[in-house]
Amino acid sequence: MTTTADLRAAVETYWAAAGNRDWDAFAATLADEVLFDLPHVRERIRGKERYVRFNREHPAGRDVRVERITVDREGQQAATRSLFTVGPQELHAIHFFTFDAEGRISAITDFRPEQYEPPVGREHLVERY
Repeated sequence: MTTTADLRAAVETYWAAAGNRDWDAFAATLADEVLFDLPHVRERIRGKERYVRFNREHPAGRDVRVERITVDREGQQAATRSLFTVGPQELHAIHFFTFDAEGRISAITDFRPEQYEPPVGREHLVERY
């Protein structure tokens, strides 16, 4: 049985691995069929391999500080509030995580406050909707 502490640890590992660009540790937090949604740019990525590649190919130069992690009592979902620093700009974001029966992240939805056109060069990994 996955506990709320397990889910919190999975989210902490996810963010630490992303920050350190440790793609093996990052991938270990994800279910094979993970679904990543970015509603503010209408993009979706399906599957661990594409999602890890999406992050690996993302240019360095951004820093993410997790400000808060909240996990539901049923042990199925978590949410984080983060602060992204990209150059001199700081942006808040909210991320919702859903987990599979093994405690791996099966879905992530990122909400950013600004709508913008996504950068070019990632069309091979994402679906637009």
